[in-house]
Amino acid sequence: MTTDYAFRLYVAGQSERSSTAEANLRALAGARLPGGYELEVVDVVARPGLAEEQRILATPTVVRLLPLPQLRVIGDLSDPPRVAYALDLPDEPQEVRMENRLEREAGDG
Repeated sequence: MTTDYAFRLYVAGQSERSSTAEANLRALAGARLPGGYELEVVDVVARPGLAEEQRILATPTVVRLLPLPQLRVIGDLSDPPRVAYALDLPDEPQEVRMENRLEREAGDG
């Protein structure tokens, strides 16, 4: 499957912080990229050479590989709007915006 978006998430082992960052990225990409995306998770403990080659200084770090230019965000990715902005992801799909609007309107009635 070919997608327009590809990410590489650098983590350090199987820590809670690593798992949280991966879950947050998957949730955000799933919501914002209806056409799908590719995600590679790299454990810098197991593959320190790759981390060094890519100049990864802290984990977790996500690198948006595609589309170019590459963009990076460091941290657990727990603030979806900021992460989406930093990774230059598209706005929420129209269906999600419509659902949110309908929910707000239903709450007003």
